[in-house]
Amino acid sequence: MPAYEICYLEEDGALACAFSVQFENEMRAKILAHAMKPAQCHRMEVWHGKELVYARPEIDESLDRRAPLAHRRQHEPLHVGTAA
Repeated sequence: MPAYEICYLEEDGALACAFSVQFENEMRAKILAHAMKPAQCHRMEVWHGKELVYARPEIDESLDRRAPLAHRRQHEPLHVGTAA
């Protein structure tokens, strides 16, 4: 089953929290990302490996969605748990 990383970002782009999940498809990871979104977080991302598969609000489509964004290089997420 594919693994997805769900990241929640502060308004300034700082990583607030992240966790990994395993689902049969990315739609379930997206649904969980919305369901678990902390109220104080303004942005979320869902990653499959190094590929950004979902972001809210949407990012500029001219960016390479396969490349990690700047916050990923500065703030490696701490995994707080794994859901199956």
